[in-house]
Amino acid sequence: MPQFPNTLESINRMARTAPQELVRLGEARFEQALDEVVARVTEDRGREIVMLAGPSGSGKTTAARKLAGRFRALGMQSDVLSLDDFYLDRDAIPCGANGKPDYESVHALDLPLLQAALSDLLAGRKAEIPAFDFTAGHRSAATRTLQLGEQDAVIVEGLHALNPLVTAFLPHENVLKLYLRVARRICKADGTVLLRRRELRLIRRLLRDRRDRASSAAHTLSLWDNVLLGEQNYLLPFRAGADLDLDSTFLYEPCVFAADVLDFLAEADLPDEARETAGHLSDALRCFVHIEPACVPESSLLREFLGRDGLRD
Repeated sequence: MPQFPNTLESINRMARTAPQELVRLGEARFEQALDEVVARVTEDRGREIVMLAGPSGSGKTTAARKLAGRFRALGMQSDVLSLDDFYLDRDAIPCGANGKPDYESVHALDLPLLQAALSDLLAGRKAEIPAFDFTAGHRSAATRTLQLGEQDAVIVEGLHALNPLVTAFLPHENVLKLYLRVARRICKADGTVLLRRRELRLIRRLLRDRRDRASSAAHTLSLWDNVLLGEQNYLLPFRAGADLDLDSTFLYEPCVFAADVLDFLAEADLPDEARETAGHLSDALRCFVHIEPACVPESSLLREFLGRDGLRD
């Protein structure tokens, strides 16, 4: 499928004249990428663990669920494991160089428990999967039991899914490593970059944090540099080990997100250090033609950030 131009002018032209087609093209491209993953897994024989890593705002949660749904439609048993559920209790998190708990480190996970669970799944044994209570800051007493048949697959998603400390003990022939990212930036016709890849992810994160965590724009912006540092330290060094690279860019997304993000930033009581970033995002988003959130399919990855009914009243 040919790529749609990643220029503001091309996006706006189609947003004005054929918004539903613009949406359809973006959705079809991502669905095709998922189909390629499914084909790769079903070509193999035996139980499969799909390791799905990606930076914040790349859409790992929805991508994992969509893959599991595709596998189940083929008659396979499939489920999603989040590495977040394998966190150590908050008071056991190791400290970083600054003396504060390093929640981004792979050592914040209970690696022996994780490795045992994945080994059991590949061996066809029952595995007890924990659940982490982020409100309480410790592992929940509740667990769930998973077991894979000979042709089943499980998707493991999280920041550290490509880290050798998580994957090195697994047989290579039974593991498929995926790296999910926002791979395209948006430029003006003269080549000027309007929104960088990490800025598209930040826009997504602002919306998701507002809806799911009741976070202010100031709070999300204050965390962003640390999020990027965690990715630099704990994700990007292992990106080259991925078997497949998936692009979760939807070039129409600023057209859908702009109105809500502009309102959110305008209402925010921002500290001085966040104003430059917020101002740049606002200036860029004002350039896009609006597309109604109702045009976004309910099954779209963008619903992870937009919500089922959109954000506006």
